[in-house]
Amino acid sequence: MAGFGLEEIGIPGGVYLKESLTHCTDPLKAIEEFQVENGILLPSLRPMLHLLDLHGVKRLDFHNSIMEELRDKLISQITELGKREGRERDRKLKELLTKSFPVIKIKALRPVVMCILKHMSHVEDKYLKILVRDRELYEACDTEVKRQIWKDSQALFGDEVSPLLTGYITSKEDTLFSVENLNNLFFSPSPKARRQGEMVQKLVHMIGRNVKLYDMVLQFLRTLFLRTRFIHYCSLRAELLMALHDNEVHDIIAVDPCHKFTWCLDACIREGKVDAKRSRELQGFLDSIRRGQEQVLGDLSMILCDPYAINFLANSVIRLLQHLMNNEAMPRDNSVLVLMLRMLALGLHSWDMIESQLFREPKLDPQIVTKFLPALVSLMVDDDVRRFNAKLPLDERESAITIIEHSGPPPDAYQAYLQESSVACILAMYYTLHTATRKDKTALMRVLGTLATCHQDRAFQDTFLHSLVAALIPMADDFSTEDFCTVVFDEFFFTNISRENVMRHVMKLVWYIHPKLPPVRLDTLQKALQPGPLQGEAIQALYEKFQTRVQEFQEVQNQPTPMNEMDSPLMAVPTPAPIQ
Repeated sequence: MAGFGLEEIGIPGGVYLKESLTHCTDPLKAIEEFQVENGILLPSLRPMLHLLDLHGVKRLDFHNSIMEELRDKLISQITELGKREGRERDRKLKELLTKSFPVIKIKALRPVVMCILKHMSHVEDKYLKILVRDRELYEACDTEVKRQIWKDSQALFGDEVSPLLTGYITSKEDTLFSVENLNNLFFSPSPKARRQGEMVQKLVHMIGRNVKLYDMVLQFLRTLFLRTRFIHYCSLRAELLMALHDNEVHDIIAVDPCHKFTWCLDACIREGKVDAKRSRELQGFLDSIRRGQEQVLGDLSMILCDPYAINFLANSVIRLLQHLMNNEAMPRDNSVLVLMLRMLALGLHSWDMIESQLFREPKLDPQIVTKFLPALVSLMVDDDVRRFNAKLPLDERESAITIIEHSGPPPDAYQAYLQESSVACILAMYYTLHTATRKDKTALMRVLGTLATCHQDRAFQDTFLHSLVAALIPMADDFSTEDFCTVVFDEFFFTNISRENVMRHVMKLVWYIHPKLPPVRLDTLQKALQPGPLQGEAIQALYEKFQTRVQEFQEVQNQPTPMNEMDSPLMAVPTPAPIQ
């Protein structure tokens, strides 16, 4: 054991022993005297040491075992002291730290010092500076101690948080791009399950109850969202707040102005609906933002830009439009619908708002409600007419001309607003998903190609393509017809096939539906999906697996089918009669 710090607390250590051996006349006697003076001062123990010598037990091993036992008991007592409250506890811990801190560099004794530091609500700067300067000591600190270091060192805290943020984004992308994943889709987990994820829980532990650290994390998320445009940082913003809510960390949630809004929205997502009461709460919060509080809109917009929030709001609008259509009601008269459109607009403008630092709620174009939604509802009406007509007996069905009228190009207003409005674009995307989920081939072919001209290429975001591919895979039989392939591939996917993320999603689709594709179409796809030399290793590896999968299938298909003996022409020849 090194002797660093022992002299400072009045215990003779390495320096004392070196001086003694340097100036003594009999080194062996000096060593023996040192052992007697600094050994365990228990007279009855001394004769037993010779017995241990006879059994080959080294004095070092013996003293180490005694030290470890005493250390563990001391740590246990410090832990009990730490559970108490009041000034007396703080006084005793401070006193213990003063006496023990000099030996912190002795590894065997370090756990005692770390235990004292862990239970102190406030550690003086003179100690924290020593811990920061020595990397080994810093790494040995508990999170409770590191929090006190981090609150005054944003760079150090950023270094600790960065791998967690990267890990969070990686886990989201792994789910979105996984070829084998057909069941645990991106939007499948509940809000509660998502915030129980490893990275979110580690962040919660690192923050503890420290408001300053929480604010730092939020600033990291804003900066990274602005720099990368990754909407998953918006998910983490909401999940982190609700994870702290689950843990009842009132010190933080009480000062986050977005808490009640996020809590209410989370309840809506969990229940799958926005009822009248929740609608009033959400609208009341948006309406209550006063002059001087506009920056709150920046954080609110991030929470509404969370892809899980967008997914919920857009699906809710589609369901509500279906309900209004069935009840012959007007979209403009439904306050819940107008609120959801308002929230969608705020979420979809999040990046622009934070980038410009102009914290004003974007105005919803009234023509979205008066022109685009009626056009969208007209498509839904056509879908219902075709579906109802298909259920009728043949002699009662409408004429082919009438059905064609319900299957033609979408209305001009529908296509025009896709290119101009992010809200219209999102609703069109989710209507398209709705048709694919219902396996309505005619409806899907009618609108999928129009998404290629969507506002800001929103239809080529990973969260949408992931859901679209998952909905198209069960329609594999429809890919045997060239007209369906033309719409899906030529009119939609191929318009942006140069983007690596689009290639990966198309590869996943073809991975499952290739047995149904016409040979010429499959050959075209294989050529189109071949990555360029400058593209990443992930897509190169995926393409190789994809090629192998297709080739193995083709080899099986090309193998001659073994003839069943029952199919042999000889089976038709009568068996000769036995010789009498």
